[in-house]
Amino acid sequence: MPYHSHNEIEIMYVIEGKCVVETATETVPMKKGDLILLDSNIAHRLVVDNENPCRMLNLEFFFTNKENVGFSPSFKEIVRTNGMLSQFLSKAYPYIVLKDSSDIYHILKSLVLELDERSLENKLMIQLLFSQLFIKIGRLAIEYENQNSYQVNLYIKQILSFLHQNYDCEIQVKDIANVVNLHPVYLHRIFKAEMGYTVMEYLTSLRIKKAKMLLAHTEIPIIEISEYVGINSRQYFSTLFKKHTGKTPGDHRNTLNK
Repeated sequence: MPYHSHNEIEIMYVIEGKCVVETATETVPMKKGDLILLDSNIAHRLVVDNENPCRMLNLEFFFTNKENVGFSPSFKEIVRTNGMLSQFLSKAYPYIVLKDSSDIYHILKSLVLELDERSLENKLMIQLLFSQLFIKIGRLAIEYENQNSYQVNLYIKQILSFLHQNYDCEIQVKDIANVVNLHPVYLHRIFKAEMGYTVMEYLTSLRIKKAKMLLAHTEIPIIEISEYVGINSRQYFSTLFKKHTGKTPGDHRNTLNK
């Protein structure tokens, strides 16, 4: 399936098998019981292995500013009181992936059937099923957010550990991503959100800190310090050091020796 996007929000629920949902920046593997809530206008495609077919339930819909169109009056309250859904609808998240215990599947299946037979008689049922669907999704989103927060903390610890153990080597974001088994874009996003710096900004700060320590407590020649902190270019190291400290490495050491 080629990349495509549309104005509707989309729910894809895996009934059987496995598949992959790809966006422009991330690859999301999915299996039985997984559902993905994709925001509108997010380019994506579904990838299914021919040898491992996948059955899915799919639902596309959009929100309207008009009251009582498509949803019960309490729908806005359902979304407003769920932090993750609120952030999703405010464009903070391009998608949400959740694990279902089968509750959502039955609601989603009933909703699809009602929509296929849409009439004035079943309008209320559709409204009720949509509300029920998002109450369930909201609860799963809260559980996911709590679990995800714990998982993100583990990732951050792994990333920091790798940086502190390997700052003296040449490092790129893709190297760290391979170690912690994350997509580089996702790694960058969670690190910046948690630490307030990009990975490379943190690494540079760490290297400058280590360089200052070596200048202060060792006799290592200044021209060799850069190699000890993983920066191959002496000129670049000197420029970087001055940018962060206001002094050249030589001036910094001389100040300490006075």
